[in-house]
Amino acid sequence: MDLGTFGIYTFDFEHQPAALIRDSVRQLEDLGWRALWIPEALGRDAFTHAGLLLSAGRRLTVVNGIARIWSREARWTKGAATLLADAYPGRHVLGLGFGGEPRPGVKPLAAMAAYLDELDTLETPNPGPATPVRRLLAAYGPKMLELARDRADGAYTYHVSTAHTAQAREILGPDAFLAVEHAVLFESDPVKARALAREHLHGYLATPYNLAKFRRLGYTDDDLSGGGSDRFVDDLVFWGDPDTVVRKLRGHLDAGADHVAVQVIGVEPGASALPYWRLLAEALLPERAPVSG
Repeated sequence: MDLGTFGIYTFDFEHQPAALIRDSVRQLEDLGWRALWIPEALGRDAFTHAGLLLSAGRRLTVVNGIARIWSREARWTKGAATLLADAYPGRHVLGLGFGGEPRPGVKPLAAMAAYLDELDTLETPNPGPATPVRRLLAAYGPKMLELARDRADGAYTYHVSTAHTAQAREILGPDAFLAVEHAVLFESDPVKARALAREHLHGYLATPYNLAKFRRLGYTDDDLSGGGSDRFVDDLVFWGDPDTVVRKLRGHLDAGADHVAVQVIGVEPGASALPYWRLLAEALLPERAPVSG
């Protein structure tokens, strides 16, 4: 799975019209970015969103990070992923995750395993792509990471520390692909940076699956209360000047990640993070593609 060492993760396109999204994709390609990660969180369907992005570019790989298994039955996921793999060979990666609100009595591991079973046994009249569908699983705990190792091309993690990356690599072994998302903020004032980071992290401190993940990483109730301790905030959001941010991002690679998807936060809804993506390209993509005329 050749996504490059660094990619871009963004919620920004949830707030933008299609014309602006198309222009952003072209500029990302011109800057040399090879992978673009998108969530399924604020109303845009994972596959129509991915299709729009793929159609706007020529080289960029689009990764669902994630397509929620509760948003559609396995049959429709298979059909959509198969069509995108056929239409854009090698340029789409299906990232699957539990996502959404907790479902009482439903265990994420069992639900994901059953969904994969259905995906892999479905018969379909849809023509198969020449390039197979590639898939990653959103995975944090040991059992889900093992499932990603055994039933997918690898794992994708979101809002984790470098310590978790090292643990994930140990479970996945040397061959499975490991992609890690990490939030960054270009703000060097500690008070301002931590305030913005806490605003970003607020929702994740209110969901049981994320809280369980954070506790497994060794964060205490004190770390997870009051918007998060400084230690917690600094681990989950890399802030500071560009050199500091880049150095910390590379820590995930040192810990065993194959790819880091960088999420720039602190951008107003509807605005573009392109100035920051350009800055990151200059720092992280030394062999960038030439800018088209």
